[in-house]
Amino acid sequence: MASKNVVEVNDLNFDKEVLQTDTPVLVDFSASWCGPCKRLAPVVDEIADETAGQVKVVKLDVDESPAAAQRFAIRSLPTVMAFRNGEPAGTHVGLTNKKTLLALLGR
Repeated sequence: MASKNVVEVNDLNFDKEVLQTDTPVLVDFSASWCGPCKRLAPVVDEIADETAGQVKVVKLDVDESPAAAQRFAIRSLPTVMAFRNGEPAGTHVGLTNKKTLLALLGR
């Protein structure tokens, strides 16, 4: 079950939810058909729950929102990006662990 602390974003609200916030943001670019994305989801959910109120964690389906994926040159899934002050601050491509994703956030 997905965490209540993970916000679903799309091409229409990406700028508002990710780029126009003062809070650090972790973006999980994924797709429903992606096996590694499904295996990474519980890790992303755990980070969302542990950092609630300090970090915004969002998920974007690249099939449903191709413009945001293209804008940030997402070519492989899963790709997780950290944003600070509206700017990309780190990227990890592929299945990974919680420690690596927290490091993207500077934690």
